[in-house]
Amino acid sequence: MNDQIILNKFSERLFKLIKENDTDINMLAKALGIKSKSTIYRYMNGEMCPKITTIKYLAEYFNVDATWLMGYDVPMERNDNIESNAFPITDIPKRVPVVGKISAGLPILATENIEGYEFAPSSQIKEGYTYFYLRVQGDSMNLKFNEGDIVLIQRQDTLENDEIGAILVDGNDATVKKYKAENGLVILEPMSTNPANAVQIYNPKKIDIKIIGKVISYQGKI
Repeated sequence: MNDQIILNKFSERLFKLIKENDTDINMLAKALGIKSKSTIYRYMNGEMCPKITTIKYLAEYFNVDATWLMGYDVPMERNDNIESNAFPITDIPKRVPVVGKISAGLPILATENIEGYEFAPSSQIKEGYTYFYLRVQGDSMNLKFNEGDIVLIQRQDTLENDEIGAILVDGNDATVKKYKAENGLVILEPMSTNPANAVQIYNPKKIDIKIIGKVISYQGKI
């Protein structure tokens, strides 16, 4: 299954569990350590994919199999005699470093930049590429993900038009934007509800534009 199908099935199954169990959203959010119940609603509506650890907590809360909750065609019933995992055996989670900032002059995966580690499904990890999570800052992409979320970056130095990537502009901290190259210019487009976040247009002959990588997926804050 592709990521969108999995996300749709996850949201459908979570919605069903919450409704069938007449679950209090506030109590569920509190049990999971989530500050706002709106995050739960975003999970239910398929607008956000939670962290793997959150999926496991949800599965334990409703006493169901975590892999089933993720949308896979396995039995719903939880089996404590089998090691639970949010991915099937063929999609084992891979440990990926989380980077807080990317700036010029320091290697991306330098110790100073790594603030921790999270997991990514192996189906998103390709041979021959380097991967890392980048923590989102600001609200310039809040139609896709929010401040504090982590986006999985596949390290590469090119992007196709309308792909979302991490880009270093004139040596400043990397920004995550929708990318487009047109008529010799680079256009970085925000996807935001905040009108203060304007489209940025650069001439790469005058300002250094460096593509860091492509956004593959993201995880919301727990």
